[in-house]
Amino acid sequence: MSLRWFSFALVAGAALAASKTSAPTFHKDVLPILQARCQGCHRPGEVAPMSFLTYQDVRPWAKAIREAVLSRKMPPWFADPHFGKFSNDRTLPPEEVRTLTAWAENGASEGDSRHAPKPVQWVDGWAMGKPDAVVEMPHEFAVPAAGTIEYQYIVIPTGFTEDKWVRTAEARPGDRKVVHHIIAFVREPGAKWLKDAQPGVPFVPKRQQRSRQNNNNSEGGGDDGGAASVELLVGYAPGMAPMELKPGQAKLVKAGSDLVLQMHYTAGGKAVTDRSRIGLTFAKEPPTERIFTANATNSKFVIPAGAPAHEVTSQVTLQEEARLVDLMPHMHLRGKDFEYRLVYPTGETQTILRVPRYDFNWQLFYYLDRQLVLPKGTRIECTAHFDNSPNNPANPDPKAEVQWGDQSWEEMMIGWFDLAIENGRKPADVLRAKKRAAGDD
Repeated sequence: MSLRWFSFALVAGAALAASKTSAPTFHKDVLPILQARCQGCHRPGEVAPMSFLTYQDVRPWAKAIREAVLSRKMPPWFADPHFGKFSNDRTLPPEEVRTLTAWAENGASEGDSRHAPKPVQWVDGWAMGKPDAVVEMPHEFAVPAAGTIEYQYIVIPTGFTEDKWVRTAEARPGDRKVVHHIIAFVREPGAKWLKDAQPGVPFVPKRQQRSRQNNNNSEGGGDDGGAASVELLVGYAPGMAPMELKPGQAKLVKAGSDLVLQMHYTAGGKAVTDRSRIGLTFAKEPPTERIFTANATNSKFVIPAGAPAHEVTSQVTLQEEARLVDLMPHMHLRGKDFEYRLVYPTGETQTILRVPRYDFNWQLFYYLDRQLVLPKGTRIECTAHFDNSPNNPANPDPKAEVQWGDQSWEEMMIGWFDLAIENGRKPADVLRAKKRAAGDD
């Protein structure tokens, strides 16, 4: 070998060694990203089908991770970036995408374990951290192997002897394979809703009682016109993160209130039991602003068989000023896209969220980066489209006409949102028009 070729070989070998040395490694470069972005779902007992805690867990999925981050399939985030900015945006920064793809393309090296960050300590499975209080179903519920299961409502007295302000909350299913969703309502003392239900005993109310509750929540609480209210506290659905409010903001649970769990079970081919629970973290002192959940709902639609983009709209008008905190569109398997718009009293219109590819398997809240002040008279409008055609691979039956219903093969159209008001104001006054007294102009 000539001196010239020997020198070239040395340079090439050094370059190759340098490229291998500079390639990302799991412990130093990849694991910190997985801890911050992925492990909330990718760990035992969570919604993701595989764990990303260790190198041995992750290595077989290196190529799949590369494809998922390049296609923006993961982490799941469906907001159109042209409309609105959100504090919980899950979109990976470009440099993290480059790190994950380079790691997969260069042999998915483990590297030196001494470079690894400390493992995240998950508290008894809670993504929210250690709760101040846990409200749990008092008994296991037997879920059959097959058949349709009506929504179960379980009343659980909190035993709170003083008002509690909730800043963080998480609904945690006992068995994710059969729990489609959980909604935890706060039922104040004196509320008449589900008055025939015995504490701790699963109860199936009449359909009109469920419909009445949907209407009450769209108006910001209330119960058959009475003073006591029922409000949504926290929910669980696939992919949903815990509720975490900003400092100075919280939801109210009055002393002596009950939590009512609305449980949607789906049979999974094997008889199992479930015992779900709710974790709560309290504010240290009364907040300056009270948060409450409301919605713009349309339950009167009919989706024709085979329709590829059937449109359904809903709206609600604010009767008093409030600040918009977050948004959460909800549809079922035929859901195609969803949009929120604000129509101000001046006539100005603003699109604040557009979800062009709705995914029933990922029910996400979108927290506004800057909460919006909505003047009295502002209208929140929602537009959804449903794909009931054979081209929708998730469609249970494209030959069926579809209407509102509880089960996943039926449909819903709900535009959930949270509002902030000054502590001391009533949520019902914000979304429910006040009756005019005799003699008012």
